[in-house]
Amino acid sequence: MGIINEKQIEVRYAETDQMAVVYHANYLVWMEIGRTSLIQELGFTYAGLEREGYLSPVVDLNIQYKQACTYGETVTVRTWLREHGRVRTVYAYEIVKENGEIAATGESTHVLVKKGNFRPVSLSKVDPAWHDAYEKNVIPKEEK
Repeated sequence: MGIINEKQIEVRYAETDQMAVVYHANYLVWMEIGRTSLIQELGFTYAGLEREGYLSPVVDLNIQYKQACTYGETVTVRTWLREHGRVRTVYAYEIVKENGEIAATGESTHVLVKKGNFRPVSLSKVDPAWHDAYEKNVIPKEEK
């Protein structure tokens, strides 16, 4: 079984809308925070990858909103690797309220590209240790 990273986030007033709930786009920011935290837990950094001349843009994103989060709550972003292939990685997310109820779920798909030309490259060639860590920590949908 792979790693499920948990990152707590205090809901800030600036993240809410006129209905006093978290504005929907902020969940995407929280997913990015969770993804970065997972990568750090595995011993790597996006910044290091970028310094080497590579980027990992989002090519697909989906999110399902289930319950509203509000100012003053602390939510937990759970992040894990759903799939990892030659040039594509899928991260999965759950945003969980303090009472344990799931507020949102989602997935983001990323590719690894060379900064100068945006051509896809394989993580196994760029950073074999990072690639191996991803392969060891994938949690397929049927196992979660």
